[in-house]
Amino acid sequence: MFVAAELLYPCALGALCVGAGLLVDRVSGRFLPLSLLATLGAAALIGLSQLSTYVSGLAPATPYLMLALALAGAALGFGRLRELARACARNPWPAGISALVYALALAPVLLAGRASFSSYMALADSAVHLMGADYLIRHGQHYGHLDLRNSYGLFIHFYYGSSYPSGADTLFGGSAFLLGLPLIWAFQPFNAFMLASAAGPSWLLARHVGLRRGWAAVAVLCMAVPALVYAYELIASVKEITALAMLLTLGALCVEHGRWLGDRPGRAIPFALALAAGASALGPAFGAWGLAAVAALATVLLAGWRREGARPGAVRRLLASVALAALALGLAALPTWTDLKGALRVAQTIATTSNPGNLHEPLRLVQVLGVWLDGSYKLAPRGAALAATHALIALALALVLVGALRLLATRALGLAGWLFWTLLASLVISQAVTTWADAKTLVLSSPLVVLLAWAGVAALLADGAAKPLRLAGALAALALAGGVVASDALLYHSSDLAPSARYEELAAVNSRFAGSGPTLFTDFDEYALYELRDLDVGGPDFVYPPPGLAGLAGGYGQPVRLDLARPRALLAYPLIVTRRDPSQSRPPAAYRLAWQGSYYQVWARRRGAPAAVRHVPLTGTVAQQCARIGATAASATSREELVGAQAPELVSVSLARSRRPRRWGRERQGLVMGTPGRLTASFALPRAGAWQLWVQGQIMPAVTLGIDGRRVESIAGQLDGNSLVPDTVPAVTVRLAAGVHRLSVVRSGFSLAPGQAGAAVLDAVFLTPAGGEAEGPLRTAAPANWASLCGRRYQWLELVPSIGGGA
Repeated sequence: MFVAAELLYPCALGALCVGAGLLVDRVSGRFLPLSLLATLGAAALIGLSQLSTYVSGLAPATPYLMLALALAGAALGFGRLRELARACARNPWPAGISALVYALALAPVLLAGRASFSSYMALADSAVHLMGADYLIRHGQHYGHLDLRNSYGLFIHFYYGSSYPSGADTLFGGSAFLLGLPLIWAFQPFNAFMLASAAGPSWLLARHVGLRRGWAAVAVLCMAVPALVYAYELIASVKEITALAMLLTLGALCVEHGRWLGDRPGRAIPFALALAAGASALGPAFGAWGLAAVAALATVLLAGWRREGARPGAVRRLLASVALAALALGLAALPTWTDLKGALRVAQTIATTSNPGNLHEPLRLVQVLGVWLDGSYKLAPRGAALAATHALIALALALVLVGALRLLATRALGLAGWLFWTLLASLVISQAVTTWADAKTLVLSSPLVVLLAWAGVAALLADGAAKPLRLAGALAALALAGGVVASDALLYHSSDLAPSARYEELAAVNSRFAGSGPTLFTDFDEYALYELRDLDVGGPDFVYPPPGLAGLAGGYGQPVRLDLARPRALLAYPLIVTRRDPSQSRPPAAYRLAWQGSYYQVWARRRGAPAAVRHVPLTGTVAQQCARIGATAASATSREELVGAQAPELVSVSLARSRRPRRWGRERQGLVMGTPGRLTASFALPRAGAWQLWVQGQIMPAVTLGIDGRRVESIAGQLDGNSLVPDTVPAVTVRLAAGVHRLSVVRSGFSLAPGQAGAAVLDAVFLTPAGGEAEGPLRTAAPANWASLCGRRYQWLELVPSIGGGA
């Protein structure tokens, strides 16, 4: 799966985009620079997939329609394809830098050596895109049949059923379906590919400011992965990354205006397709940057007419071009225009929301300059890193000023006009929106500001410049590139990767029980909405919980407590999926364990099982529980019986009394293993035998467990969907003697592995006897014999209708 998702998929997606780009080139008169074929092909595929999913009956054919479009382009543009191959051989810089951008964007996953994605625990929006991309390709933009009683239907309805932009999702879903890849593993490669495709237009822009091949390649790298853009690619902001490729394509077309503007009408089609793809991916808000590009083109056209006069028929050709572009724009983004009111409402909601998402405070404007020497784009650098960041920002600002003056001096109206109008549009938008949308605006603006800085480098490196200036330019370029690479390295080092094995297990659950829902899901992990897409999942702690079960969690991301459910409220759920965690209560007596993996348990409701009359959580001492059992039995009738879920035997390891590094702080109930070090703690076992060792927390970097000086296991990449809910690592079986033992937990030192600066929180460690029922057996008794249940510890007690006693 790793090779297919990370290596084969981007090659296939690249072939689709280049093939479609060749068709766009053929239709528009064979004038496109080769560097724009991939992004304009992606734009054409977005338009096609938007149309095919708009007609729900055609939606499942979307992957094959995309393939047909690409093959048609390859056949009709075979000559251009050979030209592309020769150009790559003569000048490998553009293709090489695109490959490098892809490798950097996907570095955490590539170097982890497993299929995964790096947005984990940072932003769960990618879960929505996985679910949406799958739904749109399978069902199209048709939402009338959704079940709105559970989270899956509610998510699709409130997002995609309300005109949420889906252009990136349909391109992603269609291309991944074509190879039969699970979307969850193709998602990060798709984002990395779209960022790498932006290197094409970036190359044209860098060359246009006067940079030679080698320096142009370095500039492209800095434009494609400046710190803020790289951070958003790592959290898989698919809308912004896709829109960024289209924004840079508009800029490149503005720069190359001499090839098409005012010429044959068909040559305006690529501009319209890029604008339509941006609007489909980001929503009507992209129109602001589209209008900026139109303003830049109008500036160039009017300046040319004023200087040289309009050629005969120029106005007629211009009007024909505008008409054809408007037609292409309307068709390629048809779903956006047909419900423009809804799309504008979504854009307005995003722009004005008071919810900052995962941003505790607004991002800094200076982050657009491409450097930020911290492992998080949300936090300010500290100490020496802060001083270095300030120095690099000052250098970048100085280069931006020099670059702006150079563009004005060289009268590069196409580039200067596009940069001016686009950055002005970004500034206006930034002032009009709240924190969440402002951050997106900064992301889209960063490559443009970095381009201006490299225009300043080009001014210093110009052939006519004095030798000291050229030396200063080379040093400034190396410092700027070094700052970007160092910033990205810190972000890479702090990335949290999704747990591959756990999601593979969820996929197995979906395959095994498909069509058996609705299913109640008690673990906070919204990626389960995609993995369990055939089970009609409801999560009480999701953004959209099942209305009847919302009270089972204290709020978004809070632990789910099944004990709070009214027994009749569970009648609608044939299945309950829980984490395998013996410290938590098992589901009610009406459910039996139907399947168990390393991470999850699936509980099936017994056929015909009635709802319990009462469900009573039991806490306290054995004696206190016995008194509660007696009180419950006193209220029972002869047609009811008592059922108790016996609690499994747990031996807890006290982390509070452990020896550990002083620098290890606390996060809620857990220990933050923020630095390398060793924790040791003692525990006592009542008897010898096989025991299962359970660890709970959020552990991305490698941590080694040992008992009595003997290495037991090394764990890494074990994370849950939210830091509020500790992840339960699959148990390790050990044979131990009775008596006192010593546990050690060791976090190793620095390494180049991804996520070594990621989450490292230890919440709990405990042991249970191996070989028994981890969930504890059920014990029954007639109300008159309630005392027979005493003497044991229980998780809960239920009053249920006795067999033959009626419902």
